[in-house]
Amino acid sequence: MSEDLFQLGIKALIRNPKGEILLLQINPEVRARRPEKAYWDLPGGRVQKGDTIKNTLRREITEETGITKLSKTIFFTSVLSNLRVPLADGDVGLILLVYLCEVDGAKDIKLSDEHTKAGWFTPAKASKLLHVKYPAEFCQKITVI
Repeated sequence: MSEDLFQLGIKALIRNPKGEILLLQINPEVRARRPEKAYWDLPGGRVQKGDTIKNTLRREITEETGITKLSKTIFFTSVLSNLRVPLADGDVGLILLVYLCEVDGAKDIKLSDEHTKAGWFTPAKASKLLHVKYPAEFCQKITVI
């Protein structure tokens, strides 16, 4: 059994000038340890050993979306994911630090192989699509930003 109880993930709640939120649909085929159905998520990933939260946020946004410039980045909230992280000797919880980010103007999204689709959604629609990974309290909170 792993000694870790949790892993730390950093997520970007990216809004465009219309107030829409960028969501990415995960590619279940790249989830080798645990095949699952596709679900919608925010861009982001786990903090790697020796990395900082700020660098993780920047790296993951660029890798997963191709976006390199944000006009605003502030801490939004922290949540315990509904999903657990599978490891070779068990699974662990996932704590997510979510940052509110804004982009100026329309951005062409360049997906990595981790995702199959991207879309800009109203906060109400994004809230419904994120319910698989995120707790109800978080989904409700994004409807009023």
